[in-house]
Amino acid sequence: MLRMSGIVKSYGPTRVLEDVDLAVEAGEVMALMGENGAGKSTLVKILAGIEPADGGTISIDGATVSIRSPGHAQAAGIGYVAQELSIVESLSVAENVFLGDETLGFFRSAASLARRARPYLERVGLDHIDPLSLAEEHSVAERQLVEIARLLSRKARIAILDEPTAALSETEIVRVKAAVRTLAAEGCAIIYVTHRMPEVFDLTQKVTVLRNGKSFPAVETAGLSIGDLIEAMLGRQLGQMFPPRAAHAGEEILRLDACRASGLKAPVSLSLRKGEILALAGQVGSGAGAVLRMLAGVTPIQSGSVTLEGGVYAPSGIAGSIARKVLYCSDDRKRDGIFAVRSVPENLSAPALSAVSRFGLLSPALEGEHVTRIARQFGLGERFLGRLAGNLSGGNQQKVALGKWIGLDPKILLVEEPTRGVDVGARSEIYSHLRKLADEGLSIIFASSDTQEVLGLADRIASFFHGELVRICDADDVTAESLTRDVTRASEAA
Repeated sequence: MLRMSGIVKSYGPTRVLEDVDLAVEAGEVMALMGENGAGKSTLVKILAGIEPADGGTISIDGATVSIRSPGHAQAAGIGYVAQELSIVESLSVAENVFLGDETLGFFRSAASLARRARPYLERVGLDHIDPLSLAEEHSVAERQLVEIARLLSRKARIAILDEPTAALSETEIVRVKAAVRTLAAEGCAIIYVTHRMPEVFDLTQKVTVLRNGKSFPAVETAGLSIGDLIEAMLGRQLGQMFPPRAAHAGEEILRLDACRASGLKAPVSLSLRKGEILALAGQVGSGAGAVLRMLAGVTPIQSGSVTLEGGVYAPSGIAGSIARKVLYCSDDRKRDGIFAVRSVPENLSAPALSAVSRFGLLSPALEGEHVTRIARQFGLGERFLGRLAGNLSGGNQQKVALGKWIGLDPKILLVEEPTRGVDVGARSEIYSHLRKLADEGLSIIFASSDTQEVLGLADRIASFFHGELVRICDADDVTAESLTRDVTRASEAA
């Protein structure tokens, strides 16, 4: 159904894509894999009409087509669900489902639009929401599913899904997979971009790998192992994904006693030791992220108490937590993790202006020393320092989002979804950096919906479900099965 041949794309002197080929059959789910920066997003944006190609051809059903805009792509039967949400929050869910659909006509009522939207919402598991409710009233996960519903409404023959499950819980991922299988069964050709290895082997029939802007011939998914796929993406064997755990942690540095905050349905009590990595495991909306936001001062502590190094800790907003050296890296790096239109050095020095200034004036020498130290610590090569943060790959953006806080010498680092949207190679690097910081005495709490990440990185695990703490135990005493039961309450559902 689709063939892209010899696709070339450059940005200035930098060649991003070089003679890339991609072919997808009707009813096939093709995984598009590669490290961050390999060219995946650029390739799908060319197909979606967002970026022009410098060379190459695109053909649909054997006929060459020219795709010069998103409108041309839509007219050709190409649907695109981007990694960055394109939801208009002030519009209703139904209006978002049919956003850009010129076939609706001018005269239509809200009720008729809601009736037309409901079947598409039901197909992605959103039958419980009101189509007339505003998009802003719903979670990030639900908004992502609305994007999938929009693609279904357009009856796309070729569907591009760019990291569609990066912000979703395991339950919601099941809904997305079901929608993808429905599309494939109806004869749609699907390009599926993801960093989640289990999805590749569970959902796709073939894999096309991009590496350094070049494509490799598609291979049958069934004939691959995870090791084969990682080696194809990286050009080398990965080795150990997770570094060894610390032999022991130090004295207690933080304690929560019967704390409640927005997003928690029951009091939470837990502790953190110096040099320890504590995972808060749970799906979207489980309460794991709510604990981090409470400790960061994003949401107030409604009841209970928190002690930091033996003293009372009750931050009045983000500034209060920063003053106590409890620093928070959110799960949305594009919105509040980086300054996308500023340089990498500016991002790394932004929280520490007093340390890189003299008499109110920025000192280039002090800033250079500060930035160089952090860049080395997080594996950001010199070639990245002259670039805008928004032009970096997802993995390097995450290193910047984390690294900027390290310059403040934190006592506790709070990280929400530390490797969301990050490829396997960059994940391994980030895990190594976090473990090294913990070995040097930094205490880390991270919230994650990734079971493998929780089991591999944490020293202790606190599992959450539906706003409540389920249990806390050493990571060595937890299995993938027991953790899944904790965060889904599978036994109770049965």
